[in-house]
Amino acid sequence: MNTKANQTTINIQEKSSLIWSIADLIREYYKPHEYGKVILPMTVIKRFNDTLQPTKQKVLDTYEKVKHLEVIDGFLQRASGYQFYNISEYDFEKLVDDSEHIEENFRAYLNGFSENVQDILENFDFDREITKLANSGMLFLIIEAFNKPNAYMGADKITAVDMGYIFEDLVRRFSESYNEQAGAHFTSRDIIYLMTDILLATDKDILIEEGVAKTVYDQTMGTSQMLSCMEERLLQLDSEADVKLFGQELNPETFAIAKADMLIRGGNSDNMRQGNTLSDDKFKDYTFDYVISNPPFGIEWKVEKKAVEDEHKLGDKGRFGVGLPKISDGQMLFDLNGLKKLKDDGRMAIIHNGSSLFTGAAGSGESEIRRYMLENDWVDAIIQLPNDTFYNTGITTYIWIMDKDKDEKRQGRVQLINASKIYENRRKNIGNKRVDITDECRELIVKVYGDFKNKEYKLDDDKVCESKIFNNEDFGFNRITIETPLYDEDGEIVKKGKKIAPDTKKRDYENVPLVEDIDEYFEREVKPYNSDAWIDKKKTKVGYEIPFTRYFYKYEAPEKSEDIAERIVALEDEISESLHKLFGMEVAYNE
Repeated sequence: MNTKANQTTINIQEKSSLIWSIADLIREYYKPHEYGKVILPMTVIKRFNDTLQPTKQKVLDTYEKVKHLEVIDGFLQRASGYQFYNISEYDFEKLVDDSEHIEENFRAYLNGFSENVQDILENFDFDREITKLANSGMLFLIIEAFNKPNAYMGADKITAVDMGYIFEDLVRRFSESYNEQAGAHFTSRDIIYLMTDILLATDKDILIEEGVAKTVYDQTMGTSQMLSCMEERLLQLDSEADVKLFGQELNPETFAIAKADMLIRGGNSDNMRQGNTLSDDKFKDYTFDYVISNPPFGIEWKVEKKAVEDEHKLGDKGRFGVGLPKISDGQMLFDLNGLKKLKDDGRMAIIHNGSSLFTGAAGSGESEIRRYMLENDWVDAIIQLPNDTFYNTGITTYIWIMDKDKDEKRQGRVQLINASKIYENRRKNIGNKRVDITDECRELIVKVYGDFKNKEYKLDDDKVCESKIFNNEDFGFNRITIETPLYDEDGEIVKKGKKIAPDTKKRDYENVPLVEDIDEYFEREVKPYNSDAWIDKKKTKVGYEIPFTRYFYKYEAPEKSEDIAERIVALEDEISESLHKLFGMEVAYNE
């Protein structure tokens, strides 16, 4: 990885470890899984405190001049240099100077923040923790610890990107101590940068022009790091670009972090919204240039069931009219939400596990969603990631790239990329994350995507990346119903009126590729083995699946038996020699 990335990793580990160590002060009053209730909001508050410190006096002076006015927000925001401010006389330095009135003064300090910060603190539900800390005598000690020089978190010393890493690491520690899915809150940066670079790969020529305006949306934003990475990449291509970020998050604590991060970075924090994306869409009728998300997979959507089904009944007027996946896994609902939110030339990157490729028979909700995406020619590429790249799972995962306005060469086609071997092992695991997609690995995968060829690429003998191009219809099939006549006791074919009665016990099904004629397939594959059979064409259903693993399967011949025997004999000789040296004894193996 590059020097900047290495430096950032070192900084965030040191800073987050320092912050988390403050939890030792409260271990007698809080269980480990409860530490985050104090540490996360205090980190946000201290980040605000230190960021506002250089303009603190200017804000106080301005407040004295304008406090008699009805609307004063604009004046105070200009004075602070941010979209938030604090008009309290207190800061952390003054708070620790008066330990006897710490709770009263701390509450006065928090009440001095602008309303957008108050909203953030409410989502942490921090008020009750203040009371608990004060009653136990811990509030002063916590504030004192956060006020130490090595706990400084001002924007002049810690960039938004670095602070994002610190929040990620704190949330991970909190999640792991709570035995919660850390990956539900954030995705590691190596994966995010791969997603951003693939998303922007086809737009680079446009993005290097001055005056570009782009919108980015994350439907499950966690701490908003995917959004910040997209903004970072877009501004690298055009420093004058007008980038607007939008995100929705269910978890109130991670939402609060996302909103705080957006405030400090100078973005519009009102575009960070809290709520359940599936049942309470906060961006109805919005469309965006880019959608980037890592939605939960393998998670039930029972809570959202009524709202989702009601919207499904709206058909094209809603998000979910195409079809509904089984209740045990709602990840493909986020495909439909994301596509609804894309502009006519928009692009989306979304992470899924393997079930989205193939689960569900023809006519099922999952198959219908795949059919909708493929027949509209919106599936651009699917990239298999290495296992063990996520904090909370080691299973196989995929990045789906959707494009509503494909380049001409990609129209009607889908690129599958097997990048499962493109990684570097980590020296130290972080949860289930044992490997990294380094800069070199990412650059190769982006090149493979950009080349759009049926080709195998190598970084070395072990790091092999393969690309295969398919037509959209290659993934479709007709599911035909094969009927066999019912025989009576005398072996005579049973008829109902003029029609032959089918034997339901012998009913069979065949998946016939869309590119094949059903009747020709039947005559070739079925009729020779069941001469009385017929197709009930009224029951034919169209289905879509993407058997990714099968396309990249490579046969490896088993080891020859004589080679195995030779290796066993060699091992026996080695063991015999070792025992002889240890004990002076000979060991005879059965011939």
